[in-house]
Amino acid sequence: MEHKVHEGRNVKRFREMLGIKQEALAFELGDDWNQKKVSLLEQKEVLEPDVLYMVAKVLNIPERAIKNFDEEQAVNIIANTFSLDNGSIFNANNQNPIFNPLDAILRLHDEKIALYERMLAEKGEMMVKLEKLIQMK
Repeated sequence: MEHKVHEGRNVKRFREMLGIKQEALAFELGDDWNQKKVSLLEQKEVLEPDVLYMVAKVLNIPERAIKNFDEEQAVNIIANTFSLDNGSIFNANNQNPIFNPLDAILRLHDEKIALYERMLAEKGEMMVKLEKLIQMK
């Protein structure tokens, strides 16, 4: 059975990684948005294309990141890398060691890692916007 990506949950994850509250995201999305509407959006498995575009633009991330990010898959890669019974880094006599488990993740998901790093770098910009929003009230 194929695991489906939950786009609304991904919006929530990216929003939280950026340190953005639902109210702030609603403000950036426009007048017809509010905290409740953002909350409902984050519960939807599939987002409408125009909504996906707007949210990705406000969060400054690619639409494909919201559509493709699969946390379960990332956790499985990490779990398999650190497995004690597969001759990985915990075996001192390992002939084929994995020197850094992050290297395996970067090889398989370099786009997702780069996106996460960019999101963290842009967090400061979002904080400035939020401060301006607070000052306006």
